[in-house]
Amino acid sequence: MRGRRWGWAIVRGRSMEPGLREGDRLLVRWGRPAREGDVVLAEFADGTLAVKRAVERRTTRTGAPGWWLLSDNAAEGVDSRHRGVVPEEHVHAVARVLVRRCLMRHIPPPPVSEHAPL
Repeated sequence: MRGRRWGWAIVRGRSMEPGLREGDRLLVRWGRPAREGDVVLAEFADGTLAVKRAVERRTTRTGAPGWWLLSDNAAEGVDSRHRGVVPEEHVHAVARVLVRRCLMRHIPPPPVSEHAPL
C-alpha cells in the first residue's frame, strides 16, 4: 500500500455522518502528512483501518508524535476518545476527494414473449 501514491477508501458505518455516509468513496493520498481538520485513513493499534478527522497533534505515551482522531458523529464509532493518540506513522493517508455512493437499481429485462425468437 505504501508504494502507491493514490488509492481509494470506502466509508463504513455512521461515525463520519453527516459529511460522509456509508458507501462513500474517498480518493486518498498515501504518505501525505496530515494537517488539523483533514479526513485521514489511520490504523488503530488492533490493526483496524478507520476514516477519521485529524483534530490536533499530540504525543503518544512514549513521547512520539501522534494525532488525536475523532469521529464527526460523536455518538457512533470508535476514535481517540476510546483508543488514545494514534502514532503519526499510523496515519497512512489523507482524503483529497469525496465521491458519493452511487445508488444502483436493477433494471428488469423486458418480458419474454412466447413467440420471441431465440
